[in-house]
Amino acid sequence: MMTINGIQFQKGLSLPAFLRDYGTEEQCEAAFIKARWPQGFICPCCGHGAAYEFKRRELRYWQCGACRHQTSLRAGTVLEHGRLPLTKWYLAIYLVTQSKTNIAALAMMRQLGISWKAAWLLKHKLMEAMAQREADRPLQGDVRVDDAYLGGERTGGGRGRGSSNKVAFVAAVEMCDGRPQRVRFDPVAGFSFKALTPWARLAVAPGSCVLSDGLLGFEVLEKLGYTHKVVLAPRGKAGTEIEPFKWLNVLLGNLKTALSGTHHAFKFAKYARRYLAEVQYRFNRRADMAAMVPRLAVALARTRPCPKRLVLGKADVRT
Repeated sequence: MMTINGIQFQKGLSLPAFLRDYGTEEQCEAAFIKARWPQGFICPCCGHGAAYEFKRRELRYWQCGACRHQTSLRAGTVLEHGRLPLTKWYLAIYLVTQSKTNIAALAMMRQLGISWKAAWLLKHKLMEAMAQREADRPLQGDVRVDDAYLGGERTGGGRGRGSSNKVAFVAAVEMCDGRPQRVRFDPVAGFSFKALTPWARLAVAPGSCVLSDGLLGFEVLEKLGYTHKVVLAPRGKAGTEIEPFKWLNVLLGNLKTALSGTHHAFKFAKYARRYLAEVQYRFNRRADMAAMVPRLAVALARTRPCPKRLVLGKADVRT
């Protein structure tokens, strides 16, 4: 009999259990209050811990007892500019976190009963919270890295790695006892020393041992003080199956399958960072799927406001 993978076969959070805990606006409000102020109210202006509560037009407000600053539950968070009820937000969190693969905005539109534009914006705000949460969590110890690309060819554009519709990113995995622990998928401007220097400082903790396939740009790791080992992989399929890079290539394959199998198309250069962060966030918390709902709510509470104009802003590719 095949060995059962405990992570893969975990129960997660069932839909009945989710509706029991987050089925009403009052439950979701209480849950988001806990996510934002787990130790009790803290004034976002002065840090004081006491406040007076009142309602205005059915909305709940807190007024600081020290500086008298008034705030709402959503103010100062990624929910600030949205009008959707909290039940819609929490159901979106559930759909994003409890699926092994991605969920498209079109499917979210149908599940939530909202417009496609509202679903698309909501999905991107969730992904932005994931991206910000993952940004400053470097890998450490035994780290394997590879260069990778997202996107296809545009009519009239270049082919292969030179295609104008491709986005370069670094795929990295932290290994322990031969198993992947955490991953990072970071868009980069290219694979030159200049482009990879800020990536290395952000994505890999000091003292780590990094293994690459000999791409010239990764030699910057030695210049920055990391232990850098090179394993030259054979060409073709055989190169993806050798032990040092086997798991990394499995994860890359799963990533690209999840994106291509879910999304008909998206603007890679503009939004790749968020789509990559979504897969990264979910993988790095895969050991406890049920806990991802309250954990992502905490990330939303700690993510700065992201109005539509910022969601639609220029690509955020670190250079």
